[in-house]
Amino acid sequence: MKAVFLQSAGARAGIGFAGIAFGGLLSHARAELLTHRDLPYAVALTIAQTAVESCMAKGYPESAVVVDRDGETIVSIRGDGAGPHTVENARRKAYTALSFHISTTEYAKRFADNNPVVRQQVTLPNVIAIPGGLPIKVGEEFVGGAGASGSPGVDEPCVQAGLDKVADQLR
Repeated sequence: MKAVFLQSAGARAGIGFAGIAFGGLLSHARAELLTHRDLPYAVALTIAQTAVESCMAKGYPESAVVVDRDGETIVSIRGDGAGPHTVENARRKAYTALSFHISTTEYAKRFADNNPVVRQQVTLPNVIAIPGGLPIKVGEEFVGGAGASGSPGVDEPCVQAGLDKVADQLR
């Protein structure tokens, strides 16, 4: 069975006007959509693996975590011999570096300086004031965070080694 719809000229004009107005709204809405870059898994994996390997080469069992722009884990690696707490510690460092757009070394200094805002922020879930986390940027856009844990004072250079390895991919 075939349905047939009849419209008056006025109704067709009204529908046409509504279509033009709606189309105008869509084009306006498209112009306002946010665009961003996301950190690919392969790059996140390289960062984490390089961080773990860099610290292992220095004699430290290490864990490394890379989070995306929303603070969600992309990659988590617990190196051979790394303590069970190191994965969570690394994740929180990555999250903190991403959240505040600074290294956790800098964040820890602000905490040590008794900064009242930082003192309150560390009560938030997943925030930690311990060195070893770095934000990940593509140009001026923050796309993630990387953190490492397991070595006394060497975590951040190990994470930096991971970021250095993928620097050409983060442009």
